[in-house]
Amino acid sequence: MSTPPFDPADDADLEVLHEQLGRPARGVLGIAARCVCGNPTVVATSPRLPDGTPFPTFYYLTHPGATAAMSTLEAEQVMRELSDELEADEQLAAAYARAHEAYLADRAPYGDVPEIDGISAGGMPTRVKCLHALAGHALAAGPGVNPIGDRALELSSWSPDRCTCAHPGGLAT
Repeated sequence: MSTPPFDPADDADLEVLHEQLGRPARGVLGIAARCVCGNPTVVATSPRLPDGTPFPTFYYLTHPGATAAMSTLEAEQVMRELSDELEADEQLAAAYARAHEAYLADRAPYGDVPEIDGISAGGMPTRVKCLHALAGHALAAGPGVNPIGDRALELSSWSPDRCTCAHPGGLAT
């Protein structure tokens, strides 16, 4: 296995994740994206949790501001709009299919889990099902990899470029 594309989680990260999630984080492989203040924004999660449960969401969005912004977009029916765009635009659909393959390739080195074979997250490669998962992938992989995740981040009230953390290490703004 090659070096992971994310930072290992230290005790301080695990404390922040616990605060963000309201419970201990499970199956943490590392921090796939960070807030500008350094706190976790996206955690890379094992495809099989410690209790044996298959877990397809390799990139799990944890930042409270980001998760709230994605929830707001979902409540505003943005998933339907993005699904319509996906259906109408062949280039967007092809890019989204590539995002699905990239997601699977990122997760593959961390375990073969037959129950989730070929399953990524967020409805990829053909639907828009969960903006949280798609934004998490976009933040972890960087701009241009997941076009629907990038679009959700653009439409949201939250930005990875400004800190809204309200816990240790964060500079709430």
